[in-house]
Amino acid sequence: MSAPIRLVAGLGNPGSRYANTRHNVGQRALEELARRLGAARFRPRFAGSFAEARGPHGPVALLVPTTYVNESGNAVGPAAGALFARPEQVLVLHDEIDLPFGTVRGKAGGGHGGHNGLRSVASRMGGGGFARVRLGVGRPPADFGGDEAAWVLGRFSEPPDEVDRLIDRGVDMAELALAEGIEAAIARFHAAPPRSRAADRAARRAAADSEPGT
Repeated sequence: MSAPIRLVAGLGNPGSRYANTRHNVGQRALEELARRLGAARFRPRFAGSFAEARGPHGPVALLVPTTYVNESGNAVGPAAGALFARPEQVLVLHDEIDLPFGTVRGKAGGGHGGHNGLRSVASRMGGGGFARVRLGVGRPPADFGGDEAAWVLGRFSEPPDEVDRLIDRGVDMAELALAEGIEAAIARFHAAPPRSRAADRAARRAAADSEPGT
């Protein structure tokens, strides 16, 4: 595999006003990744909330920028620099309107696709060579009026359990990227997306409920 990922950042806007909006799904995924990895307590650092965890190949830094999304690079860039992490050793979790809701895809480098958070990160890291996990939130429907900014700053209309599954699957892919690299994660996950842990739990509950005498 390529050099292991040393920094994972989850993009989102600060404050309770934005906590459950589409634009903050990357932040929520990062927080779930921290829980799964048993990360140390988050603390203020690098214009964000910063924690450290043990990954499959050594220490992994976790970062939630406390800037607004369009200034995410002001947190990710300095953190990567302090960690001596090359762009390909940085993984960014973010919302993606160009993917249908519930879809999760990875990407190794590339452009920002109009996402101001990615634009900001690229500007502070000397280009877009960092890896991404893209969490699909879909585009606004026709009756929404086409206002993409209002759409991503709005709360999910889908049921909370479906949003949880989206986050769970995004974290599944991030874990694959930490273990095997983003290219291997893309090859495996895109070919046959693994069921999320939430889906596995639901399947086990359904099987238990169907057993005689339950």
